[in-house]
Amino acid sequence: MRLDKYLKVSRLIKRRTVANEACDNGRVLLNGKAARASAEVKIGDVIEISFGDRTTKAEVLSVADAVKKNDAQELFRYL
Repeated sequence: MRLDKYLKVSRLIKRRTVANEACDNGRVLLNGKAARASAEVKIGDVIEISFGDRTTKAEVLSVADAVKKNDAQELFRYL
């Protein structure tokens, strides 16, 4: 699954366009490296998102095309 879509589906970032812009500006790291929006996300990957002075780090536990809002928390684990 594409990184920008995963960020939206997992609700780490609310909108896909915002996820795309974050990737383009180098604010999203995938396994410690700057990632493009089209990067493939796999189970076990670590995603790091920087917005301002806040950094969020999460490990991918599951990949799904669509989930309900209540089940989105099960796709990742905060580190």
